[in-house]
Amino acid sequence: MRHLRLGFQLIVVCAALLGGAGAEAWAIPVPSIQVGMEDAESPEQISSALQILFLLTVLTLAPSILVLMTSFSRFVIVLSFLRQAMGTQQTPPTQVLIGLALFLTVFVMHPIFSQINQEALQPYLEEKISQTEAFDLAQEPIKAFMLRQTREKDLALFMRISGREMPETVDQVDLHVVVPAFVISELKTAFQIGFLIYIPFLILDMVVASILLSMGMMMLPPVLISLPFKLMLFVMVDGWHLTVGSLVKSIA
Repeated sequence: MRHLRLGFQLIVVCAALLGGAGAEAWAIPVPSIQVGMEDAESPEQISSALQILFLLTVLTLAPSILVLMTSFSRFVIVLSFLRQAMGTQQTPPTQVLIGLALFLTVFVMHPIFSQINQEALQPYLEEKISQTEAFDLAQEPIKAFMLRQTREKDLALFMRISGREMPETVDQVDLHVVVPAFVISELKTAFQIGFLIYIPFLILDMVVASILLSMGMMMLPPVLISLPFKLMLFVMVDGWHLTVGSLVKSIA
């Protein structure tokens, strides 16, 4: 058995002056910290350590999983396009847009997360299935969701790049092929929605610019005049209700 020990102890001396009396000092003990490395006595100990390492790795990649395997990217891109089209600079703040996109993602993905919890996570925690079986059961709902949002053209692209033939059913496609195809499909959908959002605000900017040009006010920025009209138009048509509702309904 080999041990690696690291210890330290700190003594703090304080002086208390009371009514011109002498200084009185005392020491505050600090507990030592020890780090030990011991030989494993059974294979189960090594397996547990590897499981903990795998769990920490998954937690590190959790933000990427959330962005790439859910509709978060579609929501946050469309909301960013909306803010740019309105010309409100940093209003709403980026934190608000990301938070809204996050909660919309949780709302849309809640049925899938519930299915994963019931069919994979809970049986695994109750030791009814193995870790491999839990992973296979957990990837089925999320893969089915991504396949519903993925274009066949994008899926065929990555199947062709990977050098594999298209299986008889899309359910047999591997997860590492579905994820990049799903991402580029989401990006295209988000840009299409962003283009449609830009059109009414662009028309309003062109109308204001034409009016200012006809009046000879060429030095006055058209954006400065069109911004209040954009806000008024967006509020009158209940823009947040329409935008968020359309985004949620766009998820088949």
